[in-house]
Amino acid sequence: MLRTALLFPLFFLALLSTPFAAHAVMEIQVVGGAANKIAIAMVPFQTAPAQPSPALTQLVGDDLKRSGQFNLLDTNGAPPLADLAQANPGVWRSKGADALVVGQVTALPGGRFEVKFRLLDAVKQTQLAGFSYTITAAQWRATAHQIADIIYEKLTGARGAFSSRIAYVQKQGKRYELKVADADGQNPRTVVRSGEPLISPAFSPDGASLVYVSFEDKKPIVYVQSLRDGARHKVAAFKGSNSAPAWAPDGKRLAVVLTRDQASQIYLINVDGSGLTRLTQGGNIDTEPVFSPDGQSVYFTSDRGGSPQIYRVSAGGGEPKRLTFSGSYNVSPTISPDGRYLAYIGREDGRFRVVLLELASGQTRVLTDSARDESPSFAPNSKMILYATQAGNRGYLAAVSSDGRVKQRLSVQAADVREPAWGPFFNN
Repeated sequence: MLRTALLFPLFFLALLSTPFAAHAVMEIQVVGGAANKIAIAMVPFQTAPAQPSPALTQLVGDDLKRSGQFNLLDTNGAPPLADLAQANPGVWRSKGADALVVGQVTALPGGRFEVKFRLLDAVKQTQLAGFSYTITAAQWRATAHQIADIIYEKLTGARGAFSSRIAYVQKQGKRYELKVADADGQNPRTVVRSGEPLISPAFSPDGASLVYVSFEDKKPIVYVQSLRDGARHKVAAFKGSNSAPAWAPDGKRLAVVLTRDQASQIYLINVDGSGLTRLTQGGNIDTEPVFSPDGQSVYFTSDRGGSPQIYRVSAGGGEPKRLTFSGSYNVSPTISPDGRYLAYIGREDGRFRVVLLELASGQTRVLTDSARDESPSFAPNSKMILYATQAGNRGYLAAVSSDGRVKQRLSVQAADVREPAWGPFFNN
């Protein structure tokens, strides 16, 4: 157990002794951006009586600005359009816009709203998208994220991830809370509370469940919990340590790390706890598994070469292949959903930072300039990496784009958070 702990970033140990706070949402600060941002004019939507706040244009604009891909032009003073067909993209093109967004909100009986919007190419003066939604007030923010997703995809060619969710662990006093929130940190809700540590959350491929490790029985045990009804069950509660769970892409199996046979080794197990099989062999420490997007391989951390490095093994077993060679300490692998990149934590000159490895070329680049990074997790569109880090004595979440140009800081006022996980595309 002591040798296994040495593979974990030291940040984890620091957080166990740091006071946490709760009952607050995240604030996001964005630094940097794409080399050539897309200029968007978003005319304030025509509003309806008693509509929720903030306005849809503010929520959509906040999403787009956080991505670092867009420059939102000042549209203050521009009148909302009563007839969306009257939108004139040429006027906004003369003011530097590449795209124009217009819309309106209409109140319906029963407290519902009709939301319409159009996205127009200001250069070609053609419509790129046009949608209409009938929603309740409770769906207000979700609708804004959907609109931002559409705009992002139409203008960048990549699917937007604003409608996805994140999970993280927050601690208040001696109480740990596993939380799930929107990708912008809003609408946090507590999934489970415990007086003992909660670590290693991961969303199921369909986003309906979380797997995590709880120490509530005074030892690490792997649980799966439904996000729909809160029901949960133990998946791995064997003798010794049960840790580092990872979902297979089919959502039917998990990779877990067990010490039931003394050494820390990787096993495969069905989600219901049946069908346990051992994947890696030997007396070395193998930990932190993650499946490839096609489910054919498992990436993991191992000290089998003398120091912690990242390896890959067939999901059917066999001889592992070492992937990282730069530096003497590389841990916590995570694979981009498009299968192109491996992100991990590398130590250099005593600093733990997020490193990106392009699997096809073998080229690496350091993406962060902090010193206590841990737990990287890709956005479902592979464009951003969420991770935990530390400033002073307080931990917070951060995100960096896969090209390193955009950096975000996600913090909860007077609180510490850790163990982040970014969920899949969420279509419910």
